[in-house]
Amino acid sequence: MAGQVLKKLIPSIKQAVSCRCYSGGRRTVTLIPGDGIGPEISASVQQIFEATKVPIDWDPIDVTPVRGPDGMFNIPQKALDVIHKHKIGLKGPLATPIGKGHRSLNLALRKEFTLYANVRPCKSIEGYKTPYDNVDLVTIRENTEGEYSGIEHVIVDGVVQSIKLITEEASRRVAKFAFDYARANGRNTVTAVHKANIMRMSDGLFLKCCREEAAEHRDIKFNESYLDTVCLNMVQDPTQFDVLVMPNLYGDILSDLCAGLIGGLGVTPSGNIGEGAALFESVHGSAPDIAGEDKANPTALLLSAVMMLRHMEMFREADIIERACFDTIAEGRAVTGDLGGKAKCSEFTNEICSKIAEQV
Repeated sequence: MAGQVLKKLIPSIKQAVSCRCYSGGRRTVTLIPGDGIGPEISASVQQIFEATKVPIDWDPIDVTPVRGPDGMFNIPQKALDVIHKHKIGLKGPLATPIGKGHRSLNLALRKEFTLYANVRPCKSIEGYKTPYDNVDLVTIRENTEGEYSGIEHVIVDGVVQSIKLITEEASRRVAKFAFDYARANGRNTVTAVHKANIMRMSDGLFLKCCREEAAEHRDIKFNESYLDTVCLNMVQDPTQFDVLVMPNLYGDILSDLCAGLIGGLGVTPSGNIGEGAALFESVHGSAPDIAGEDKANPTALLLSAVMMLRHMEMFREADIIERACFDTIAEGRAVTGDLGGKAKCSEFTNEICSKIAEQV
């Protein structure tokens, strides 16, 4: 049923990783509205949370980069301090300027808080038809190293070398997370995605760690498959996959491919889990071309916020919001243009709030 789309999928990511306890009382969550449409969809989530009476206080911060002594642009330390204080946050889309001196803000946040596991559930949504039915899988991406370590240099003019960093510590950590996640969420199979036939040392190390974790989780079936084979099989029949774990670059590509199976990044939630911190985010772009026009679809950020609530063990509120969101999409009367409708972001938000009012 539409209202149960993600309920079984992510009942509590907190079960799968050691993190701060969020029991009792009101909690404060860092809010990074983001760029472009970010402030609009963040306001939508805040309105929906208020309608649900979620016991959360928002602490909004601005992460606009500032130039440091080295000439590089970085996230303001004051903003980082706020995230460190609360240990959990919700983030809208961030746009990193192209040009010398600018680092990826998303990558900077992942490194700062050691957000080592990116969790992205992809499940078919009732009422939003795509070429694929009954998709129900989760990609778990190692988030801190690989090709995204930023280790590259010029050897000679016209020749650049980029180094792929794979460590046993990071590989084992994300592999264990994947198996623990599968066990905690009633999943049956973990597939390690790799290219160890070509990169025998780096991907070979990652695969070795996955195999060793599989030996410690014998109640979970373990498969291993080449990245290119997974991509081929995924577009043929995605229902054959359950939980997939992979190094950073592969995860970046494959998680977007999987999002396409269910309708795109606009309906795909995402969570970054780390050692004592968690940051949930919409992974689509900032869409500056429609910013301020009340056309944005807040679904991805809202479902990411639902993941956040379950991580904080606010299951009742998460269920109410999720049910209202998916019922609104299933009815199709007040959905945004990317979902096949003509409604504004505010109208979509108000419809969800009206359904919530019927439940609370």
